[in-house]
This record gives sequence, structure tokens and C-alpha cells, in this order.
Amino acid sequence: MAEENDILVLEDDTKDTPYTNIVSYVNGRFERAKNKRYSDEERWIQAYRNYRGVYGPEVQFTEAEKSRVFIKVTKTKVLAAYGQIIDVLFSQNRFPIGVEPTTLPEGVLDTVHIDPKEQEQNKMMEQFQDVYGFPGDGNELEPGQTTSVLKDSLGPLEEELGDLEGLKEGPGQTQSSVTFHPAMVAAKKMEKKIRDQLEESAATKHLRFSCFECVLFGTAVMKGPFALDKEYPNWDDEGKYDPVIKTVPKVEHVSVWDFYPDPDAHNMEDATYVVERHKLTRSQLRALKKRPYFRSKAIEDAIKDGEDYSREWWEDNLEDNDTSSDFGGEGFAGEGGDVERFEVLEFWGTIDKEIIQEQDLEIDDHPDDEIQINCWVCNNKVIRLVINPFVPKRIPYVASPYEINPYSFFGVGLAENMDDTQTLMNGFMRLAVDNAILSGNLLIEVDETNLAPGQDLTVYPGKIFRRQGGAPGQAIFGTKFPNVSSENMMLFDKARVLSDESSGLPSYSYGQTGVQGTGRTASGISMLMGAASNAIRTVIKNMDDYMLRPIGESLFAFNMQFDFDPEIRGDLEVRARGTESFMKNEVRSQRLISFLQIASSPVLAPFAKFPYIMREIAATMDLDVDKVTNNPEEAFRQALLLQQMQQQQQEQAPAQDPTGAGGGNIGTGQAPAPGERGFATGGGPNAGTQQQQQQAQAPQGGGQQIPPELMAMLQQGGGGNA
Repeated sequence: MAEENDILVLEDDTKDTPYTNIVSYVNGRFERAKNKRYSDEERWIQAYRNYRGVYGPEVQFTEAEKSRVFIKVTKTKVLAAYGQIIDVLFSQNRFPIGVEPTTLPEGVLDTVHIDPKEQEQNKMMEQFQDVYGFPGDGNELEPGQTTSVLKDSLGPLEEELGDLEGLKEGPGQTQSSVTFHPAMVAAKKMEKKIRDQLEESAATKHLRFSCFECVLFGTAVMKGPFALDKEYPNWDDEGKYDPVIKTVPKVEHVSVWDFYPDPDAHNMEDATYVVERHKLTRSQLRALKKRPYFRSKAIEDAIKDGEDYSREWWEDNLEDNDTSSDFGGEGFAGEGGDVERFEVLEFWGTIDKEIIQEQDLEIDDHPDDEIQINCWVCNNKVIRLVINPFVPKRIPYVASPYEINPYSFFGVGLAENMDDTQTLMNGFMRLAVDNAILSGNLLIEVDETNLAPGQDLTVYPGKIFRRQGGAPGQAIFGTKFPNVSSENMMLFDKARVLSDESSGLPSYSYGQTGVQGTGRTASGISMLMGAASNAIRTVIKNMDDYMLRPIGESLFAFNMQFDFDPEIRGDLEVRARGTESFMKNEVRSQRLISFLQIASSPVLAPFAKFPYIMREIAATMDLDVDKVTNNPEEAFRQALLLQQMQQQQQEQAPAQDPTGAGGGNIGTGQAPAPGERGFATGGGPNAGTQQQQQQAQAPQGGGQQIPPELMAMLQQGGGGNA
């Protein structure tokens, strides 16, 4: 091993090891996946043409068909569905991934609490009792538990709370106690770290690309996380450019066209291997030498052999350069057989141990007969070969379908669902246009026997024809062609309605007008929009299950394996929040506020998590949760401050006259009128007592009285689960 630019690379410049077997294995897996994927490529090409509004060579027009119009309804619906999905996933302006503690977290306590009043009482009792306490003081430890065990279970709050006296496991049982959530704090720190990593790798942009291909082609593919050295611009004091290199986990989009999974698998969990096809320039290929474990000599040898990239049959179709009449034949290279690029195959999957043993790779007496590896091949040369570094072993790719096809790896996209209706709409519109052209002009009939021979029969204003016989008007006259375009447009509208049903995306869901009946009322529109959202909800659910949660779990495992920060470690689980974000913020905020009002009841208040409710309300209002809610330390100080303020108010409050006779100076003024404050209808010595009591209970300064449930929430640490 040697170090080159502070990056660890393999010393293979002096080695000339044959890689015939492993290269053959990788190429064989690639060819098999490529051949099995051909039918899917045809579907994708057709979907792309419908999106672009281009007729394929399979569409043959007759001489009578003059119109070539293409109605891009597919493009409209694809963009509408894509826009709705993006609005849902990024409704809270962040990557839709969250981290929460498990139901019963291990290693880190779920809740601990401390009671300031109890501390004061204990200090007073120490004057009369043994300093070590007494039986029944409520401070006994659980069987087998010690103070050190409790401290070790605080996780990220160990430094903040480890020195506190009187800290106990479990939630506080009194209003004065402050509850802390060590497991929740660890989850939030892990969540922040994952989001920071996603932002550094521009994962949001890559997710948008994947979502678009998911809608159009039916499958979204993303790759990661994998370690990548990112360059941050930096200039020293003398103005010299000195960039900072930082290793970050990378998550990126992979085009479905460059993704070749195991053809026998129906999802990534069943896939035994994946091949990604790269199209690299000479500079991009050389840049791989700076990345860990890429073989410099093999890369230079591959470059010396020259560019070997050959275009697939579908590439010319995607670039609108298809000039061949041979549509889609196997092995068709289009017009671009000579491309100044290198084809690099990146293989992730299992391989027989015998093949690996032939290579200069340490396998450390691997007990299994198969080993999962990562192998890069270019020009039949192995430019990278390592054992899969992830623990547990996983292939770093995720694939989410738009609509699940239970018998295929690749899903069904929106464009494919409305392929037939797109064809019908194009046909009816062409008929209507051709008929409108015919009916808008006269059909000229000419009796040449009545005209002088040799004349030009072209008709234009002021044209003169020489007639040699017959009655006037019999030689040339026009006929009107019947106009039936309205019938064709009715059929077009019917096909468009069918496209709404086949795509699951009605026109009114993305702002199209012309809704009749129920959709003309506000409640009707709300009902229709709710029904229309079912299709998008299913897509979001698929992305949660097949893409967002696997990406979050991979980043979580990456940090647990390579990051040794104790503040982010714990028994945690990743939650995909795409479906959670499907509910608009306004609706979600209203529901949370309604629930808060219901939970304000003294009977139901103990069952509600007020800190969580407050955080969620802030999130739905697009507020920074960490800025508007308290963390555990701030909640503890806030509770102490409120307690001190209450004590000061009680000490400063004037003492009431126990006799009720009143006293003091009598001021001048008019007597209150009936119905006004201070007027008592009952008379007698107790008249106005009720009003006086209400005034005494009212807060000073004209403010509103703090609800008791809110006061209890603040005293318990309003941001305790931050």
C-alpha cells in the first residue's frame, strides 16, 4: 500500500496480473442483464416519444392523411404528476427522512427526569436525616442498578446531565419535574447529521431527477451512500487557493438507462448483482486514480487501448438522431459507433471464492463460498477490485417503481399507462384537422370536354378558362365537402376522459378547467381532489418503501460503521416521511391545533405529548423547530425560571381582608349602571363579590391567563424531545 495525495491506493504499478476470469464474469453478467432488459427499453422509448410528441417509425401515414399533429397530453400529465410528487416530498423544504428511537430503545434510556422541588426538600431533610438517605425516601435504585449505570445510559446527554443530583429514570410524575429524552436527542442528532450529509451531496437535486424518470419510465434509481472526497473552495491569507478536501457520503441519481440489475430479481432485496454502465471521457477516467483503491497502471493501460464506447440502439432515439429504418434491432449501434468515450462497467454482487483467489486480493479466510465484491472493468482490464466494505453486506442501489409490476424488476410509468389513449387522441385529432381542411375548401370538378385543350387547370382568383362548348357553368363548378370534425372532437374528448382514468390523474387535479357537476362547488372540488390524490399517494408510498427508507437506513448504517460520535449512537430507526408529508401543511396544522384543544381537557391531558405536538405545529408552519422550541437544557432553565416567577408573585401579592368588611379610602365617582362590572343585583354585604374575585384572578397588565396545560407543558420541558 502507498499514499498518493493523502489518498490510499493500491501499489499495482509493477504488477501485471491477468484478470481474464473475473473480466469474463463481469462482462457475462452485463450481457445477460442487457439482453433481458430489451423489452423494457422498447417500453421506455415509446414512453419517451409520447412525452416528446414524436411519432415512431411504426406509425405509417397514408397519402390521404395530411396532418401530422401530436397532442402532448402525456407530457402534460407527466409534468403534473412530477410536480405533485415533488411538492409532497419537499413540502417541508428538507429531504423526507427522519430518525426516531425504537419503541423500546436499548442502550439509551427513553426518559429521565429531575424534580427541583424534590431537590429542595431533600436538602431540607438532610439537616435532620442521615446524608445517605433513609428507607422510603423514594430514591432507591432499581435492582442491580447503580448511579454509574444510569449515567452511562444517558447517551448524548451524559455530559449535560451526568453531574446532576436527583436524576431518575422514567418520566416525571409532577408538574414541577422536568423530563429529558436521551434516546430522542440521539435520534435528532443522527437525523441532523444525515440531513447535513444529504445536503452536502446535493441529494435533493438527484432525487428530483429520479422522481422524473419514475413518472416517465416507471422506475427511479439512486445510488449510495459511498465515500467521496469533496473539494471545498478555500484561500489562505496570501490569496493562494488552498481547497479543503473532506470525505462525505455521496448519494446520487442513476439513470434507468445505465442500470442493469439481476434479470431474475423482482426488487433490490432479491438482486444478487447490479451493473452500472458509465460513459467517461479520458479526463474522467484518469480522475479515478485519485479515488481509493483504483489501480493506476490498469487505468493507463485502458487509456492506451483507446476509446471503446459503442452506442446502444436506444441512444440515438433519445437524442432524436435516429436516421435508420431498422428500429431496435439487436446489436444496432445507430450512427454513433465511433464515440470518443470509454465504457466502464461497475459491478456490485457476489462471485465465487475460487475466482477471487486468483486475484491479488486478501480475503482473510472468508468462510463463505461466495464473496460480495465491487469490480470496475474498462477495456477488459480491472481498474478496481475490493470486497464490499459495507457491514452488513448490501448493494448500494435503491430502485422505486411508479406502479408495481409484481413480475418484473422495473415498474410501470404514467406514460405507459396512457399509451393507448394517447394514440386514440392523436388519431381523432388528425381526422378532425384533415376534415376541417377539406370542408373549408371547395372540391373543383372540371369537364375538360367543354374546355379548350391545353389549359392550366390551377384555380386562383381572377383565373380565366376558355370554353369551347356546352352550357355556361357546366365545365367548372365546386362541391362542398361535409364537415364532421365535431364528431371527431367528441371522440377526442372521450379519449381524453379515458386518459384521466388510465393515468389516475384527472385534469382538474392540475388546474384544467371544464369540470362539471360536483366539481362546480367548493365541497365537490375538495371531494374530487381527495379522490384524485389516491394515485399520487400510492406512488409516494412506493417511494417511501423502496427508496427513501432504504437510503436513510443505508446512511444510518454508514454513520454507525464509520462515524464514532457517541452522540448519534443508539437504538434508532429510520422513518420515511413522504407519505406523512402528503397531507398539506395547512390541513395538518389545523388537525394538530384541533387535537391540542381536545387534549387540553384535564382528563385527556396526561395522555398527550405536548412537546411533540408543539414541534409538529411549528414544522407545519415552515418554522425552524430548533429555534422556536426548547431543547432539554433550555426547558430545564425555563421551568426553574417559571417556578421562581410564581414564587415572587405569591410573595408580592397583597393579603386579602379575612373579614370581608373592606377598608381603605373611598374614591369619588359615579355608581355603576345595571349590567356593568361592579353592579350586583342581589344587594347585601356580599354584592359584587363574584366580580371582585374574577378581577383578582385576572392576570395583571391586561394579558391572557396561561392555560394550566400549557404551564404544565413548560414545566415538564417543552422541548424535551428536541
